[in-house]
Amino acid sequence: MERALLVTVDLMHEEHLNLEMIREELSRLATTAGVEVSSEIVCHRDKPDPKYFIGSGKVEELTQLVKDERIDAIIFNNDFSGSQQRNLEEALGVKTIDRTQLILDIFAQHAHSQEGKLQIELAQLEYLLPRLSGKGILLSRLGGGVGTRGPGEQKLEVDRRRIRERIAKLKEDLKSVRTHRQNLKKKRILEAIPMIAIVGYTNAGKSTLLNAFTSAAQPVKDSLFTTLDPLSRMYKLKNHQKIIFSDTVGFLERLPHGLIEAFKATLEEVKDAHLLIHVLDVSHPQYPERAKAVVSVLKELKVEDKPLITALNKMDKLQDATWLGSLKRSFANPVAISAKTGQGLEELEALIIRELKGELKNLKLDLPLDKMQLLDMIYQQGNVRSVNYTQKKIEIDADLPLNLAEVLKEYEKK
Repeated sequence: MERALLVTVDLMHEEHLNLEMIREELSRLATTAGVEVSSEIVCHRDKPDPKYFIGSGKVEELTQLVKDERIDAIIFNNDFSGSQQRNLEEALGVKTIDRTQLILDIFAQHAHSQEGKLQIELAQLEYLLPRLSGKGILLSRLGGGVGTRGPGEQKLEVDRRRIRERIAKLKEDLKSVRTHRQNLKKKRILEAIPMIAIVGYTNAGKSTLLNAFTSAAQPVKDSLFTTLDPLSRMYKLKNHQKIIFSDTVGFLERLPHGLIEAFKATLEEVKDAHLLIHVLDVSHPQYPERAKAVVSVLKELKVEDKPLITALNKMDKLQDATWLGSLKRSFANPVAISAKTGQGLEELEALIIRELKGELKNLKLDLPLDKMQLLDMIYQQGNVRSVNYTQKKIEIDADLPLNLAEVLKEYEKK
């Protein structure tokens, strides 16, 4: 296991950021990437140094730490240019990993679907391209360990032209995968099944919530980015309406823009959703900052105006939950839950039904007696308010999905 030194650079113009949250998050990201954290330091600067990003004095300090603690890599919680990275590696004598490269490394470990692997390789190549051939990361460095997974494992002893060709090929492959995704989406639209995207900060409990409703058996671990490939599951609400829950990749404070670009197809699950459930871990001391980070990503995706429910999760971890009452006033459609124990899930489902009321249409029907199969369909897919059998027909008052309402339109009471 590689030994890493973690460096958080506090830039004074980023006063809105919680420094302790950033430092803690870097540590968790590094651990998730599979490195042993040897030590952590924080340094403060008004602005990045054009040569080293950090000052020359701090470079000397890090050089000594590398020798004293036998450090294999230095991981920064900031992004720097190719030339800054090259200068740092030459001065420090070990590889340096910036924030985007660290997250890409974690994503490379967790991508399992064809689309996820394609997206990750594309994002890594686009990150590496301007840094190759003396511009930053040297090809000879791409041998193993943190920051070298994905394309690094394929031995990138190629020139820029071949890398560009590979990028073009990946984009074509992704286009084919996305065409398949679009066909699935069209089918879902025709079936008029509402889609609910579960969003939230990484490790907030999104997968646990999906499992609680649908028994999806989605892997759950106390680590960052356990879910990378989205998972969708059908669920029937208590009013018999069918919906689709979609678990999404976890958000992060300052999620690198390149990753948002790379995962646009995956994040379209959020754009296409009829309703968003924002899962917020209220047991975490930095939950306000995490909530703001999620809102920031939703704005970048231009979905901040979608109907949204805020699930204040992990109540089971709170010793005192009385303060949640006042907290609820800060969020849209709040509900306190524990996805792990099931507490509050009935109230959450009631909120979902209320928010999706526009996805059902009320019809009063006169159904012929020889159309009993349609009555079965109404009971399976709709919410029957009343039914009355006469000698000639069946009188039904029901709330129905839009597609079924269209099928039964000819039987509507005149």
